[in-house]
Amino acid sequence: MILRQSRRANVGHIGSCLCIVEILSSVYSLLRADGPEDPDRDRFILSKGHAALALYAVLHAKGWISEADLDTFCGDGSYLSVHPNHRVPGVDFETGSLGQGITMAAGAALAARLQSSSRRVYCLISDAECNEGSTWEAAMFSAHQKLANLSVILDANGQQALGLTRDVIDMPNLAARWEAFGWAVSEVDGHSVAELKAALASPHPGKPQMIIARTIFGRGVSFMEAGITPGRPNFPIQPINWHYLPLTAEEFDIAMRETEAAVR
Repeated sequence: MILRQSRRANVGHIGSCLCIVEILSSVYSLLRADGPEDPDRDRFILSKGHAALALYAVLHAKGWISEADLDTFCGDGSYLSVHPNHRVPGVDFETGSLGQGITMAAGAALAARLQSSSRRVYCLISDAECNEGSTWEAAMFSAHQKLANLSVILDANGQQALGLTRDVIDMPNLAARWEAFGWAVSEVDGHSVAELKAALASPHPGKPQMIIARTIFGRGVSFMEAGITPGRPNFPIQPINWHYLPLTAEEFDIAMRETEAAVR
């Protein structure tokens, strides 16, 4: 579904979407919600908003948006834009300016406490967002407020808009940093639903939760994982190609064959 819609709309960010499929599946399998209008439902905030297409696919799977809605992705007048739009059922906050989603999540978690609500807040951030000062302000605030109803999953795929994360600002000790800021931290294989669910369900009394999910950019599509562009042989081989590039017809066909074979 992600590949088809990205091809139809001729947009990029496909690699960013593919590497978080298992994370979104795990979160939404645990998220308590009778429907998108339920005021006491658990909240999910996609801070890495450029991967919104993956979120839309999950919302469609839950029955919160229709296939007809999904087919308007990135079309004129559609509320299914490249970044999440608050008019989409189940989307509470518009995101995409990196480093802002976690601040909204902290506020939502505190609001739940003030309203004596049992709802939880889940937030997915990117490793590149750890370059942002606002991320660490939210980390300090959340630990100080002891927001145990807040779970943040960090998509550690190792790359960002302008290159590999380690080359932009290297942070090899992410777990130690978040622990030093007062969070309960675990590291998992971001493509293992079992590990993700176990981490999300683990107790962390008195502390916000950080789950560092190690992922592979463009997971499931060999040429994306390798940074190759089969339909454009003159492009350099580099991982960040698939941060931006839309699929050619040839690339789409290869990607569909590989992903369909993987699920059979």
